[in-house]
Amino acid sequence: MNPRHHFAFFDEGSKKEIRRALLKAVAIPGYQVPFSSREMPIARGWGTGGLQITLSLIGRQDILKVIDQGSDESVNAVSIKKLVQKTTGIRVTDTTSEATLIQSRHRIPEVPLTEDQILVLQVPTPEPLRNVEASEAKTKILHSEEEYSGAWLQLFEQIMKYGRAATGADHPVYVHNRYVMAPSPIPRFDNPQMNQSEALILLGAGREKKIYAVPPYTDVRSLAFDDYPFSIESFDGKSCRQCGSTEVFLDEVFHPDTGHVEFQCNDSSYCLEQLNASPQGKEESSYV
Repeated sequence: MNPRHHFAFFDEGSKKEIRRALLKAVAIPGYQVPFSSREMPIARGWGTGGLQITLSLIGRQDILKVIDQGSDESVNAVSIKKLVQKTTGIRVTDTTSEATLIQSRHRIPEVPLTEDQILVLQVPTPEPLRNVEASEAKTKILHSEEEYSGAWLQLFEQIMKYGRAATGADHPVYVHNRYVMAPSPIPRFDNPQMNQSEALILLGAGREKKIYAVPPYTDVRSLAFDDYPFSIESFDGKSCRQCGSTEVFLDEVFHPDTGHVEFQCNDSSYCLEQLNASPQGKEESSYV
């Protein structure tokens, strides 16, 4: 820990202000709580909202995991881990089950989370109605009146054009049967993991100065019409080229030697855990 900085970078007043916003967000699931987003030593748009939540909550006994689109070793993930470590001295891990605090960009880990864990999601655009209404004042009114016809219209237009919901990521969800919420740009595959999650899920948008939350054991359902039900990305018949896992979110990987597209676990630490659990996998692993 660097003695020139406060523990976890922020002064106690800043932490308290962010914690108060978090308490309100937990009390009103899915509601976007404004907060005074601080200047950070990383650029806005690179996870400042999530990082501010992490720095406000982390304690000396916590164990931190940071992932970026499933990877523990991306530039964004490594940089955030270094900043938190230098200002706290806490331990970091790549193992999901070990972590007490997990900060993520664009993914929810494959390993189910528990009541002893907090998941912090980085959010670029917290307003699910922004594509249909540019005015912040008007979107606040729409939320207060539970007027979500614009979100339903976007979904209808996708079905008319493509024959299905074509949301690649950030598919809006209903939280606690009240607020429509942007779940952060996680793939549709991850949306069901928010429903009745044992872990507390906190979402932060630094550039937009918003914090919102999904408390444990909260109903979260993805927007869908009865005759066009919500569906996740399908990987039927496919498995990870490294560990052989199925029923996980897979990335397409082009193999230059064969000229074929293969598949690999998006969650890198999950893949390594599966390999290490297999004696044969330990010997044959060529994970890159």
